[in-house]
Amino acid sequence: MICGRQTARETIVKKSLVVIALLVWALSAAHAQTITAAGATFPYPIYSKWFSEYSAAHPGVQINYQSIGSGGGIKQVCSGTVDFGASDMPMTDELLASCGVKLIHIPTVLGADVPAYNVPGVATDLKFSQSVLSDIFLGKITNWNDPRIAKDNPGVHLPDQKIIVVHRSDGSGTTFIWTDFLSKISKEWAGGPGKGTSINWPTGVGGKGNEGVAGYVRQLPGAIGYVELIYALQNHIDFGLVENADGKFLKASIDGVSAAAATAKIPADYRVSITNAPGPNSYPVSSFTYLLIPTQPKDMAKEKVIKDLLSWCIKSGESEVSTLSYAPLPSNVQEKVLQTVYSLP
Repeated sequence: MICGRQTARETIVKKSLVVIALLVWALSAAHAQTITAAGATFPYPIYSKWFSEYSAAHPGVQINYQSIGSGGGIKQVCSGTVDFGASDMPMTDELLASCGVKLIHIPTVLGADVPAYNVPGVATDLKFSQSVLSDIFLGKITNWNDPRIAKDNPGVHLPDQKIIVVHRSDGSGTTFIWTDFLSKISKEWAGGPGKGTSINWPTGVGGKGNEGVAGYVRQLPGAIGYVELIYALQNHIDFGLVENADGKFLKASIDGVSAAAATAKIPADYRVSITNAPGPNSYPVSSFTYLLIPTQPKDMAKEKVIKDLLSWCIKSGESEVSTLSYAPLPSNVQEKVLQTVYSLP
């Protein structure tokens, strides 16, 4: 009799466990979401870390981010093929007007472009004055032992080596940051190639993504290109000091990027350029990078996840960015961004 009661109880317990398991599965399935995004390679290392950590902490949520360049990210979010985009270039009024989706810019972190180079026999960090750097990319300075480079680097033995300029071949926010800086320091550059995610380069070879440019610089003796700081560090590529607006030569650093951001007046829509910022400690090729978030979502369940993701990035993710050589948003900007995120539908 006792055995019969135990068997009945075991059956009830097993059935209850099955019901609970089914309820948990159903609840998980109801909250399961796959978010797709695409865009900038500049912030890809930190986005990869953030999105992986967020998914691990939120079972059922998967975030697929394609690192295809800012130009591609803008195109995909405007065509509605991804849930959000990413760009280092703040979209112009014309781009926003032509976009098929109403967007808002959400700044996430700050970073730096650096002049990465491969000069055989040179172990010292090279200095680049603004005029020299612009003329190298204009194709007017073509050899590493040019007297103008030597003047910036007294005592350094520069080889008789041809300069190979390496630039991006894809639509790139990293390119926008670099050419925005060159346009500010060189009238010839501003009136010629100009600034943008894609331009007609006066000279050089193209690589796809920050990864592609870093790869070419490593492989080609005499090469110089521009990459986001973390790509130079991770690939162990030499990169130089750049003359800032106050005439000081600075090597890219978190402090230098933060100093550049500290001088900026942040508009309500966050679209701002901080290249060649004033101040003796401001690294001159610094920039915000942005997520491009649709403000009229078609899927409210996904929108809820995206809002939570954005708030998580600001509240938890910002404390991690320095480990990958990015600078966190200033605290006042973080507060403002959170208010913007909370106001989304």
